[in-house]
Amino acid sequence: MSENKACAFCGKTKDRTEEERKKLINRLNRIEGQIRGIKGMVEKNAYCTDILVQVAAVSAALNSFNKELLSNHIRTCVAKDIREGKDETIDELVNTLQKLMK
Repeated sequence: MSENKACAFCGKTKDRTEEERKKLINRLNRIEGQIRGIKGMVEKNAYCTDILVQVAAVSAALNSFNKELLSNHIRTCVAKDIREGKDETIDELVNTLQKLMK
């Protein structure tokens, strides 16, 4: 069973399966490696467009991470709350989507 700590901002938690947690962490580790690679490119004075291409790749990787996390959130947390009559979850989801679409 995964450790379940409350969010410092909202107090909510999400009990993820070990498989889900590992998948998300692996994606984040790859993104972190990409960021370190970009930092190295800057330190080595790489050509601007080469760096920009790598930044675009990181952006795409983060978008992919967000899509996976959001999809899982809707299928689990949001669906559960709606079934339990917690309609405020819909407002929370709309607010989250608005932030993601900035």
